[in-house]
Amino acid sequence: MAEEVEKAWKEKERGEAEDEVVTTFDRVARKELPATIVYEDHRAVAFRDISPVAATHILIFPKKRDGLTRLANAEERHESILGHLVLVGTKVAKQEGLKDGYRLVINDGPHGCQSVYHLHVHLIGGKQLGWPPGV
Repeated sequence: MAEEVEKAWKEKERGEAEDEVVTTFDRVARKELPATIVYEDHRAVAFRDISPVAATHILIFPKKRDGLTRLANAEERHESILGHLVLVGTKVAKQEGLKDGYRLVINDGPHGCQSVYHLHVHLIGGKQLGWPPGV
């Protein structure tokens, strides 16, 4: 946990600085980095997290950031892509057989432990999750 917090603070300045900064997710979308992609359409990509916190841990992100480096930057023009990411989450959860439930999480900023400044949704499931999450 401490490692993730440190990484989040380190990435804050670099990630918020420019929408043009190339992120790991940009490279996954362009097939420049190996990833286990479980879903892709013209607007979004979903791939397995390389450091999963549960049996199923998938990251879902928009192919075009359009200013969405973090959730705090969301504007009305982003309503469609934000809804699309949630719907992709439900499709992938069904595809993964998560019939007993799952969690969709968006980390925002350093206090939210965001370490990649390209808005993304974590799909976490495949085990009993606790409440409250990560407090």
